[in-house]
Parts: sequence; structure tokens; C-alpha cells
Amino acid sequence: MHAPSLPHGDATGIFRPDRRNREPPHDDTDVSDHAAVAREPGAQLLALYDRALPQVFGYLVSRCGQAALAEELTAEAFLAAVDAVRRKDATVVTTPWLVGVARHKLADHWRRLAREERGLQAVGSAGTDADGDWDVRLDALRARETLARLSPLHRAVLTLRYLDDLPVAEVADHVGRSLHATEGLLVRARAAFRRAYDAQEGGDA
Repeated sequence: MHAPSLPHGDATGIFRPDRRNREPPHDDTDVSDHAAVAREPGAQLLALYDRALPQVFGYLVSRCGQAALAEELTAEAFLAAVDAVRRKDATVVTTPWLVGVARHKLADHWRRLAREERGLQAVGSAGTDADGDWDVRLDALRARETLARLSPLHRAVLTLRYLDDLPVAEVADHVGRSLHATEGLLVRARAAFRRAYDAQEGGDA
């Protein structure tokens, strides 16, 4: 595997695990990492990359079970390392340090999913307006798929209101409508969501 050069600007996508070099993490990883990133941090971090990448990726994939997600979070962990060594009081980056960052990235991902699921549930349980009472426990995956099928405007207002948890006034600012018009739009968007969700549920039966 050829390690990429350290990024000099937008580093998005620089660090991608080599699919041929996936190893599980070892609990006995030397904390010193043979050569911690202390002097010439850029070059040292690049040298550490080849040794640490399979450990960080292995840790993540063993926890989340999703290779694509593990690759994304591994990249984020290494980008955090680049930021760390560029600071005036540069952090000494080791494999355990990177695994710790990866652990936090994974926890952040799970928290985002939990917030999203709560928001999706809120779409289904919001009020008893023109839709009437809709007493149903939403399946999160089906709810995401239903949301993706709505019109862009309906999807936008439901996402802003229930996933981003913005007050209606801020949703109105984002979509360029009055508060009253946005309230009506949300009613129609929830009705459209309910119809699409029920239709999808019936089609899966």
C-alpha cells in the first residue's frame, strides 16, 4: 500500500484504508509506537500512517460492522491527527491516540443516528392536525426511505423542523416563507409523509 502525501489544504478523502490490509487491533500495541510523532511531525505522521491504519480501521470495523463507515471514520481520525500535529503545542500522535479519536468519532456517529431517529419519530407523532391521530411507531429505516421520496420542499421543512429541531420561525427563514405559510406547509408535508409511509408499509406486506 502506498501511503498518500499529507494534505496541504482540503484533505477530504486523503486517508482511505487499503482493503487488502485489514487487520484487527492488538491490545498490546506499543504506546510509544516505535516512533511517536514528536519531531518533524509531518514526516513522522506519514510514517505512522502505514502502521496505524490497519489498527484504527480494525478497531472501527469490529465495533460497527460496516466497512464503508469504518473507512469514513478512519479518514476522520487521521485528519484529526493532521490538525493535531500542526498546532503550536503539537500533540504526540500514536496508534492508541488515533484509536481513542476513532472511538469518539464512532460515538458521535451513534449519537447523530439516535438524534435522527428521535426526529423521524417526531415527524410521525407531531400533533393531530389535518392528518388526524396517527398512532404508529415508525420504523427508522422505512421513515428515512419515505422522507427521501417526498418532494424537495416537503423533505426540507420536515428535515429542518424535526431532524435539525429548528423552531418553525427558523424553518420559515430557511425556506423563504412567512411563519403562517410555513406552518401550513408543515401540515401538508406531514400528511404527505404519512401517506407515503403507509403506502410503503402496505407495499411491503
